[in-house]
Formats: sequence, structure tokens, C-alpha cells
Amino acid sequence: MPGATINGPQPQLLFVDGSFEDLAREMAEYLKSDEAKQLLSEDKAAPKEEVLSKLVAASSALSTVPEKEFTAASNLMIHLAMQSSDPKKLLPTLCSNLAKPLINSPVHGAGLALNALVTIFNLLEPNDPIRARVLMEILKFLKVHGLFDGLRTYLDKLPEWIVSWGIDAALERKIYEEVAEVALESGEETTAYEFILKALRTFDGEGTTSEEAQRLSLRALKMAILSNTHYLFQDLRAIPSVQALSDSQPVYSQLLDIFAEQDLEDYNDFNDEHKGWVEEQKLDAEKLHRKMRLLTFASLAAATPSREVEYAKITKALQIPQEEIETWAIDVIRAGLVEGKLSQQRQMFLVHKVTYRVFGQKQYQELATRVDHWRSTLQNVLAVLQQEQANAKAAKIREAQELERKLANVNVGGQEGGRRRQPQRERTDNDD
Repeated sequence: MPGATINGPQPQLLFVDGSFEDLAREMAEYLKSDEAKQLLSEDKAAPKEEVLSKLVAASSALSTVPEKEFTAASNLMIHLAMQSSDPKKLLPTLCSNLAKPLINSPVHGAGLALNALVTIFNLLEPNDPIRARVLMEILKFLKVHGLFDGLRTYLDKLPEWIVSWGIDAALERKIYEEVAEVALESGEETTAYEFILKALRTFDGEGTTSEEAQRLSLRALKMAILSNTHYLFQDLRAIPSVQALSDSQPVYSQLLDIFAEQDLEDYNDFNDEHKGWVEEQKLDAEKLHRKMRLLTFASLAAATPSREVEYAKITKALQIPQEEIETWAIDVIRAGLVEGKLSQQRQMFLVHKVTYRVFGQKQYQELATRVDHWRSTLQNVLAVLQQEQANAKAAKIREAQELERKLANVNVGGQEGGRRRQPQRERTDNDD
């Protein structure tokens, strides 16, 4: 958030000196609140809560003050409001007034107003439930001004805050939905969808079939199937209120099932069965058709044990001419559903990695088939290696035997060559 940081309590955020009566009188003069001034001018001590009520009601005038005076004036007003014995009665109105556009600050006004709202949030104790109400006002402000980036850093803290506030499920749901609205306003579809699911998970029991639950479930379903980045639907289908759509919105529920685990042919059958329904619901028919083709490509790759998908199977499943295969292969890879490459020579798409859309009994069977195929392949490889190992061992034995034979022949030849005949002596008379 520009110039604002949401965090723990910081009592030193405001530096204000003076008694309540003096500060209230100063604020009444500044806001030109005749009612507050009258209460403070009486001889007897003015009732604090009544004075504060009048000042907060008049705080809408802060949107008209000079830019350079706004921070000091708003801080004083916040300080006075926090003196109330029951601030939660005053803070919603004060937040609403502080969030109004600053007439004299078209450039920096949003940042100044946001700083004031965040100051209120930070002055409250971390476990104070009033913080939830103030946060709602901040979220509405961020949505109007498209300031989602300022909220992004604090989204991880939100569940912890909500637990510490001990608020009911209804308010928790409103906060999550408001975060989703802020995200959508800034084009953050993934984050918006994530927080819509969080909101849906706050329903339980009979609440899952309530009108609000079904409204929000239908919204999440539409976001999921129309998203350019969301291709897996198991998280959505696991939510009880979404499952209840099978009764309240059976056609939408059928459509979700198709996108979750079926293919293009099933989608075309759906359109034949419900002619004109997609257009009546103002859904983007072209986007849905394209997404269904990508999902069908992924299922085809996942269901092929050999990891080699013939071009003919792709053209049939996606209902496209062969010359478009490369385009769809690039798109399905870019979508993160499949990793692989085309082999023009073999007329195959070679699958390296694939994302399963669902993983149920059918997928376990496919995986078992693939594991059997891998096991058979590995057994064949092992048999070849073992045979090669045996052949190599036999060859070594033969080489050793041949070497021994040659050495033996050499030794024999050497011994024969070493047996020389003794030279004969000439006979002499002494020999007799």
C-alpha cells in the first residue's frame, strides 16, 4: 500500500497533546460542527460520547480540507474517536468519511486517505474484532482505487488475523469475498478464485444449500471454467456447496463434470442437448470450446501408455485438421497440461510429462496399465542386459582359455629348443 503498512498495534502512531475537551473543541472549530461546538460551550462538562458522535458525523468535511492539512486533521479525529468507550459504534462512519475522495488532492488523495484508514487499523489491538470491520472498509477503498498490489503482502496473514478476531463465519466470508473483488478489479483472477473458494469453505451443514452459498458456488464455477489459467477442477468439486449445485443448477453441474473429466465429444453432445444455453447464460462459447480441446489433448496424452500419441488420434479427438496439430501442441504445452514434442518423421506426439485432470479409479487403472508396460519394458531390458552379461562372461572365459593354451604352447616350444646335444669328443688312446 502506498505509504501505508498494516501490522500490529502501534500506539505511538499519533502524537497528540492536550485534554479531551481542548482537542474536541479544536476539532469542532476545524470541522465547523455547530452541534459539537454547542455541546462543548455549555458550562457543565459535555458528555464525551455525544460530542464524539457529533464530531464523527461532521468528519465528512475532511474530504474538503487542503492536502497539506489532511494528515494532521485526520490523525486528531482518529485520536478523539479512539477515546470512546465503544469505538466500534463510531469507526464505521469515520472510516467511510475518511475514504471519500479528497477534493483538493487529486494526485495524492488516495494515498493520504489510505494512510488514515490503515492508522485506525494499526491502533487497534491485534485481537480486537473491530479490526475486521475496519479491514472491510480498507478493502472497499482498495477496490475503488485499484490498489490490490498494496494488499498482496498481507494476504498470508489474513487467516491468522481472522482466527484472532474470533468473528463469525458470515463476516469471515464477506472479508474473503471482498478480497476477491479487489483482486478481480486489478485483473488478478487466480487470487480472486482462491479467495472465492475460501469463502465457500465457510459454509457448513444446511448452509451449503442456502441461496448465498449457491450464488457464490455458481460464481466460482463460472470463474473456473472461463479462466485462461485454471484447468483442474477437483478442488472446486470437493466443496459441499458446489456439489449441491447438482440440485439447484443441474445444467451448470453437468457442465462442470464435463470440464473436470470428460472430452470434446462429450462437450459437443452437451451443446446439442442444451442448444443455445451457453449463449443464453452469456458464457464465452469460443473460449469454452478452445479450453475443452486443450483438456481433451491432456486426457489423450495421459491415457496413452506408450507415451506416443499418433497424429490421427489427435485430429480425431480434437476434431481438427492435421496441419493444426502443431499449434494445439504448442498451446497445450504453454498451458502447462503436457510436456512433450512433435515427431514429424514418425507422425507422433511424444509425451514427456502430463497433468492428470482427475485421479480416480479410471486413472489408477491407466497408471497400472502404464506401470505394467514399463515393467514389461524394463524386464526386456534386464533380460537383454543379463544375456549380454552372460555373453561377455563367456567371451572372457574363452579368451582366458585361449591365452592359457597359447602360453602352454610357448612353454613347450621353449623346452624343446633348450635340449641341445652334447658335442662328441674325438676318441684317444686313453679311451680304451
